[in-house]
Amino acid sequence: MNSLKIKILGLTTLIMLIAVALAVWHNFDTQRAMLQRFADQNGRVLGETIRNSIIANMASGQNGEVARILERISREPAIESVRIFDESGRILISADAEETGDLIAASDLLAYRSGNYSYIDDSDGRDRHTTLVPINNAPTCHRCHDPEAKVLGILNVHLSLSEMAMMQRKGRQATLLTSLGMAAIMIITLGGFILFYVDGPLRRFAVAMNFLEKGDFERARTNIRSSREMELLSEKFNLMIDRVKQLLDQTVHHEREMAIAEEKLSHHDEIRNMNITLEERLKEIEYLNITLEERIEEIEEANYKIADLAGELEDRNTNLEEAVSRLQALHKLGLSINATMDIERLFALLLHRSVETLQARVGYLLLLDRDSWTLKIGAAEGLPEHIDKGMRIPIKPGGVSHWVIKNNQALLISNIDESREFSRVSRLGFTRETVICTPLVIGEEVIGTLTMANRRDENSFDGEDLELLTTIAAQASIAIKNARLYEEQQSTYLSTVQALVSAVEASDAYTRGHSERVKRYALRLAEFMNLPAETLKRLEQAAILHDIGKIGICESLLHKTAKLDSEDIEILRQHPSIGVKILEPINFLSDVRAIIQQHHERYDGSGYPRGLAGNDLMLEARILAVADTYDAMTTDRPYRKALSHEVTIEEIRRNAGGQFDPDVAMAFIRMFEEEASAA
Repeated sequence: MNSLKIKILGLTTLIMLIAVALAVWHNFDTQRAMLQRFADQNGRVLGETIRNSIIANMASGQNGEVARILERISREPAIESVRIFDESGRILISADAEETGDLIAASDLLAYRSGNYSYIDDSDGRDRHTTLVPINNAPTCHRCHDPEAKVLGILNVHLSLSEMAMMQRKGRQATLLTSLGMAAIMIITLGGFILFYVDGPLRRFAVAMNFLEKGDFERARTNIRSSREMELLSEKFNLMIDRVKQLLDQTVHHEREMAIAEEKLSHHDEIRNMNITLEERLKEIEYLNITLEERIEEIEEANYKIADLAGELEDRNTNLEEAVSRLQALHKLGLSINATMDIERLFALLLHRSVETLQARVGYLLLLDRDSWTLKIGAAEGLPEHIDKGMRIPIKPGGVSHWVIKNNQALLISNIDESREFSRVSRLGFTRETVICTPLVIGEEVIGTLTMANRRDENSFDGEDLELLTTIAAQASIAIKNARLYEEQQSTYLSTVQALVSAVEASDAYTRGHSERVKRYALRLAEFMNLPAETLKRLEQAAILHDIGKIGICESLLHKTAKLDSEDIEILRQHPSIGVKILEPINFLSDVRAIIQQHHERYDGSGYPRGLAGNDLMLEARILAVADTYDAMTTDRPYRKALSHEVTIEEIRRNAGGQFDPDVAMAFIRMFEEEASAA
């Protein structure tokens, strides 16, 4: 095992095997990266292609073609599944019709919400690539979808990586076998080379050295011609033999002369004195070494102190950065909450910013109802899904909010297990670990509480967190007060204007209560069409105020029983524009003014005052037109008696697509039919 050729051969073999292993590993890693990149690119291109096809079919009104597109695509072997789900995770359309309406896998929903639209998923044992492509709302989609929605759905494509993985395994086997074959050939070739060009000449040199050791200089000479290097080494070896022989002769001669010189040497005392002097110098050097070591220790101690100071400075910098970050968060929160006067939106924005700033898993804002001495949820994040957001929470001992409201001060619970006064399980359905809670105060009155629970990093809340939440609550209280004042101002404006409308209707027995009935019909239809709360609010205000412009119309004309001439009709048609002018000073009714101005427009463009048509009309105006017409036809008027419900419904059906939006008109008719069936 101590043979040079074995060591050279072994070392070379080891190097070659390492090189081959590294090459194989790099090849495998490259193949894996290429597979992932290929799957990612194919998934993205496929997702974009499918999405464009879906948008094109939806734009042309061929919505039914979407499901067939998904079904055809899912037949490809490499495509495991394809579906479209909404932002809540519910499957809207799927190549597999049986899973329509089910919930999407949690991993896909979490990936979409975190912005990870392309990734490889092997959590359930199947190796596949997932691509998520949002289908954004566009003007061409507003005919069938709510214009307020930003995202109509999310396209979810699963690509199976099994086929690609099989190709990768075959490539790995071929690469491995090829690399091993090449390594074996190189090792055999290198072994033969070493035996012929290295081992043979070295053996001949070993024989020559044996002769040299015995003093046989003539037989020790070599004549090796296997390579230029060995030939040169042989020549140098022969020169060395000659030189050794020469030096040996000289050494014998010098030893004879030294023997003679030693006999003549008589300076022993001088040599002894030199030794003593040398020892003294050595002692001085040792002393200097000790002094140097002491200086080194002093330097090391200074370095330790510098390191401690650096650590302290780093801690202070970290604390300063955290303080700056919290100040920035407070500044952004102030800008956000002062930018809105909608109380519900204010609550949601305030809570979201607080949860993100304090890194809490659960956060909620509770409002105090002093009449029933209960709390209601103003906004919440992180609560279990089964919790009813409209529930009333009784204020009882053991609750965090009860303590905060009772004492009118903030509360910090670093570890709920160490606090026997409060229960571990909240009435909102989650387990408390660490909690901070602060009161919301307007003037001297507590109006609610703001609570954060359970940090995301599993640490406990501290005093700085409580101080930050208290500051946020102070800002929030001011914003809530302003929002309430704004709502009161809006309510005052609306009450004043509604009083004017009531005064106009009260002067005419035929139109008394008309606006209130139109409001009820319009809201019932909007709820039947599942429109959002903001739309219902605008529609309610517009329905109440839609005839306010009649204040500017002569009463005699409004009560006229004879047939109206063209001049009378032209004057009456001015009431939407007059209503817009009356409401123009009220800024927050800008959308309501547009609805009022359009409520006598026709879907075919033949209405007044501007002759708008189709989707140029606001959806609320199209709904209001149907509700207004229904009430006008089913109530007595000066010029005719009320028509029956059946006749009115048939008239609305006949004018669908002309006077009325056909979708709205048919929804109105279905609403009455379903209510009749339920009754």
